[in-house]
Amino acid sequence: MVEHAAYSYRNDSAVPGFDDSHPIIVFDGECIFCSGWVNFVLRHDRTRRFRFLTAQSPLGAALYRHYGLDTRDYETNILIEDGRAFFKSEGSIRMAAGLGYPWRLATLLRILPRRFRDALYELVARNRYRIAGRRDRCFVPTADHRSRFLG
Repeated sequence: MVEHAAYSYRNDSAVPGFDDSHPIIVFDGECIFCSGWVNFVLRHDRTRRFRFLTAQSPLGAALYRHYGLDTRDYETNILIEDGRAFFKSEGSIRMAAGLGYPWRLATLLRILPRRFRDALYELVARNRYRIAGRRDRCFVPTADHRSRFLG
């Protein structure tokens, strides 16, 4: 993954315009593990801070391509916050921190070297279908949560 300037996707003609006024979690909508994380965030996001987007959607796929990620094997979620993309362990820590206390305590994981955190993240990501399974169809939000999903 190449470092991109903040809001670089706005200058990429292959990325459709979208509302980026809230942090956005781009996730594998076919992965039960990833969908479980989204459900967790939906339950604990008391301020309704986060928006969500499946990687399988046209916008999600465009963002994966923009950031040089594989659009068939979604081994990382993307957190887009203030126009910047965060991946792997750093993205997950920022997502948890955005939920407030007690989830903000996840920032303590930064005492571990990023290389170690990302290796652990990658191990889980590579085995996520074996751990939790896969859906036949992409994640579908409930009517109560539909307004928080893009694409």
